[in-house]
Order: sequence, then C-alpha cells, then structure tokens
Amino acid sequence: MEGNAFSRGGNGAQSESKMVQNFQKSFVQVQSILDQNRLLINEINQNHESKIPDNLNRNVGLIRELNNNIRRVVDLYSDLSASFTKSLDSSSSDGISSEGTMRSEGKKRIRSA
Repeated sequence: MEGNAFSRGGNGAQSESKMVQNFQKSFVQVQSILDQNRLLINEINQNHESKIPDNLNRNVGLIRELNNNIRRVVDLYSDLSASFTKSLDSSSSDGISSEGTMRSEGKKRIRSA
C-alpha cells in the first residue's frame, strides 16, 4: 500500500483536505482564545496589584470571562479529538487499520454493569 493511512483515492483526498482545514480552523480559534486569555490574566494581575476596589471588582467579571474562555478551549479540543478519532475510524473502515494492517472482523463485546 502506497501513501499514508488516510489516503483513500479521489473522494478520500477531498475528505482529508476538508478535515485538515477543519483542524487548522479549530487550532486558530484555540490560539486566538489563548491570546485573549493572556491579556485577561495580565489585566487581572495588574488590577490585583493595584488593590483599587473598582479594579478588584472588575476582576470578578474578568475571571468569569477567563473561565468561559477555558471552557471554550476544552470544548474545541474535545471536538478536535472526536473529529480525529472519527477520521481514523473512517479511514480504517475499509479493512485497513491506521497502522496499515488488516483488521480482524471480530465483534466488540459490551460489558453490562
């Protein structure tokens, strides 16, 4: 088998290209949020060091915004992970695993509690 494990011919190349574009888009979003968090943290630190009551009160809202941003980053990484797993599953659904070996046709057992 030539090429990488994701190559599946004509339609697979388009699918792979779209997947890469989606990953890049998500990483750009993550980086943007992380840059914003850096600015928020700097402002929070400055407000804290100033000990001015209005600045300390402002930190409450800034910390909420920071927490929401962190939640968004976690969600984006979770979506990326799910998307990556799904792409690996679909690339191996033709009987070839991501290592390039034939998958066995065994059934998965689900254990009940």
